[in-house]
This record gives sequence, structure tokens and C-alpha cells, in this order.
Amino acid sequence: MITTRNRAEALQRTCEIIAALSPPPAEVLITADGCADNTVNVIRRHLSHATVIVNKSARGSVACRDVMMRQARADLVFALDDDSYPEQMDCIAVVSRFFEERPRLAVLHFPQRSDEYPETFSQTEFGPEHLTRSFANSGAVLRRSTYLQLPGFEPRFFHMYEEPDYALQCVAAGYDVLFSPILTIRHHYSGEARDEIRIHHRHARNELWSTLMRCPFPFALGMVAWRVFSQFRYACKRGWSWVIREPAWWWQALAEVPYCLRKRRPVSWASYKHWLSLP
Repeated sequence: MITTRNRAEALQRTCEIIAALSPPPAEVLITADGCADNTVNVIRRHLSHATVIVNKSARGSVACRDVMMRQARADLVFALDDDSYPEQMDCIAVVSRFFEERPRLAVLHFPQRSDEYPETFSQTEFGPEHLTRSFANSGAVLRRSTYLQLPGFEPRFFHMYEEPDYALQCVAAGYDVLFSPILTIRHHYSGEARDEIRIHHRHARNELWSTLMRCPFPFALGMVAWRVFSQFRYACKRGWSWVIREPAWWWQALAEVPYCLRKRRPVSWASYKHWLSLP
């Protein structure tokens, strides 16, 4: 599954790789989220069999992924970004065997060779397999049957933080989120048109909402205070231009507190602590 918005050139490259996979995926789901370019034409040209969901107005990548997870027919769903793809052409067979041997595995994710970190291009060792508290939807396989048992991705997040929030749900329910170097992902990450402060605000806001929805009381009160403090400390490190804009996400977060309280599905404190202890 892929969600994309106005990045037809990057998407074309990814579609070409997907079309060359052997064995091929059982299905391909792509959401064009408020696209105003030729995204749909690119998909039709390179992956004519793909299921295309078109949102006239952008709903955000998180809501799009939630819809595709629920719409998918296969039990294993390979999540990619429009600018990422697996480097191994037999990846479908590899991950299928891997999941068959691990019935408690909910999410499997992989090391990425990314333009954001050029040193990864020549890297050959990515460390051993280990359990984690998050993953990246730019290169992960999710078990759909597990996803449907849990709240899943929170659409109100719009962009960002759905991965650690979902990983927490999995860990609390007794499932594994595992990093493994059995595959590698090529991620053509670009910093173009990325607003760092907006990214920070969304991450901080969604992290706070997740805390309100998942962390049990009374521990949630302390965790909320810590989240606000740690994000403010990060803003201070970036300079005064960040500090004076930090309250913007506080008001966004406060406006949705009633919604978060209605959506509360707290896990046990033991599970929350265990999740926090994971790398």
C-alpha cells in the first residue's frame, strides 16, 4: 500500500519496481490523496492492475493507510512511501515465509538506504534483529488480521506518529514489532518543501494525543507533562524562532482533548513501560 500526493515522478520509479517484483504482490493499493498532478495516469500506465483510491481533498497519509489496511484482501500488507521500495525483487516470498514462522509478529520493518543518511548507501551491516517500539511505514510489513483487532492508525493524526502509536497497541496486546535486515529499503528521501517546524509541531501534537488515548491514569498526567517539556526543550535547542512558535501546537492539541478522551483505549502501565523500554 502506498499513499501519495503530487509526487508523480517519485511514484513512477516506485511503481516500476513493484511491477518487477517476483513473485508479484497479490494486490496493490495506492491512494492519490488530493493530487493535482498526473499521479493517476502514472499509476494506470505502470501498474494497470492497481486499486486506486482517489481523495479529491487531502485526508492525510494516516487516514489513507487506515482505509487501505481495512480494504486489503491479503493478510500481509507491505507499506511503502511513494519514494521508497524494497531492493530485493523476491521480497514477497521472503516476508511470507518469515511471517509463517512467527505467529505473534504484527509488524516487520527493515533498514533503509536513504538520501537523508548518505552513509547508508555503502553500509553492509545493519545490526541484528531486535524488537522495537516504532517502525517506518516507508518500509514495513503489517499483519492485517492483527491490525483489525486493534484501534489501528488514528486518522485524526493526519501525518506522523501513527507508527509508534500502533506499535504501542501491538506490544500491549502481546504482539511483536520486529526490525530485521532480511530486506533493505531504498528511500529516495528529499528535504524539498519540508517545513521542519510544521513537522515538529505535528509530531509533538500527535505524540501528546497518543499519550492521552493510550497511557493509563494517573500516569498519563506525568507523561503529558514530560511530553510537553521534552518537545519544548527540543525547540529551545533549535533557537528562538522555534521557541516563540512552540505554543502553536499546544493549542492544536488542547482543542482535541475531548476527542482523545472519547477515543481512550488505555493499556496497562506495565505494557506502557515495556513499550517505552524498547529501542
